[in-house]
Amino acid sequence: MASSSVFLVMVSGQIESAEFPEFDDIYCRYCFTHGLDWLITSGLEEGITQVTKKSQDEKQRFVWNFPIDITFKSTNPSGWPQLVVHAYGPDVFGTDVVRGYGNCHVPITPGRHKLRIPMFVPESSSAFQKLTSWFLGRRPEYVDPRVVAQGEGREVTRVRSQGFLTVSFNVVMKDMKKLGYDVLPSDVVHAALIETVGQSQAATEA
Repeated sequence: MASSSVFLVMVSGQIESAEFPEFDDIYCRYCFTHGLDWLITSGLEEGITQVTKKSQDEKQRFVWNFPIDITFKSTNPSGWPQLVVHAYGPDVFGTDVVRGYGNCHVPITPGRHKLRIPMFVPESSSAFQKLTSWFLGRRPEYVDPRVVAQGEGREVTRVRSQGFLTVSFNVVMKDMKKLGYDVLPSDVVHAALIETVGQSQAATEA
């Protein structure tokens, strides 16, 4: 039976907020990337948030609470889906420039997860190119943002850390155990396992 050879991963959640203390008027684009054996059965593969201003309290956060909702099916875990986020905002000339790229894997256990993703921006290879790009309003950026979820070619890119983005996931899985994959809800998995999901910091809520 064909249906018994696939499993489903249902993902909902929010792109909650970001921290870019030096900037204002930020919006975020997102997209999912996955392996060849994965298919999207419902939901949106990419989207764009509203523009938001920095909060006036001591946290100085950009809050979107933008919903994400997508369902995948696959025959094996290879190429597990990743979320790619890239934030934009105006420079001094009013031109939209990239303020940060980041990515994380969709959590590998069912339940609610909250991840804090470190963001980074590409850097010009020389001081002259950096000055030229500033005057022309053409900052270095990736042609395809999905490259940040890949390993190939990343070693030749100069980048600089810049800000953090917080995203929450609600993950539901179906038919994983039928195919021999043992997954546990996030509220019973040891915290050390959850910290390996995503980039650097991950907090799990019951």
